[in-house]
Amino acid sequence: MTTRPIIVTGTDTGIGKTIFAAALTGALGSHYWKPVQAGIEEEGSDAERVAHLAGIPRDRVLPEAYSLATPCSPHRAAEIDGVSIDPARLALPDVGGPLIVEGAGGVLVPISRQETYADQFARWGARVVLVARTSLGTINHSLLSIEALRARGVAILGVAFVGDAMEDSEATICTMGAVRRLGRLPHLDPLTPATLRDAFAASFRVEDFA
Repeated sequence: MTTRPIIVTGTDTGIGKTIFAAALTGALGSHYWKPVQAGIEEEGSDAERVAHLAGIPRDRVLPEAYSLATPCSPHRAAEIDGVSIDPARLALPDVGGPLIVEGAGGVLVPISRQETYADQFARWGARVVLVARTSLGTINHSLLSIEALRARGVAILGVAFVGDAMEDSEATICTMGAVRRLGRLPHLDPLTPATLRDAFAASFRVEDFA
């Protein structure tokens, strides 16, 4: 089991990144941290959702460095809230074990007017799992995300897909992007801790995250 932090990022917003992060957190028995939460959905924050779906003690979910009211890009949400995001507050916490860190939206989402999440990933020096949807447009979004990460020297652990099986698209992304295909989570109905745990176990290998 890994004791090194793993960053979970995505090719876009609303593609299932938080659900995958919950599945990985539960499978590794890790801590979870979302440094910047912009907007609180009706069902609560991403941290609350991950704690529920991962089936982990609430104290393994670390508090956000910034919790912002407006559901938009963190740089703009911070401006609306009158907050300045200080990179020093985004240093990776030492939890003495595995840690899953979730970004917001895609890899080039701005944290401030000066830098993006991809820039922050490079500063952390941790490995990244790129979560990609399987629907139309995913090849372009995925390959662009891979290029943006590599341009900053970010190590890519692999791609985790979410959605219906699209063998050609998934293979094309991983071949052209020279990245490992980690597995695919199907859309789950119902989405529960049990169905998520079983789906992850059926499609992913824990050792690939070591």
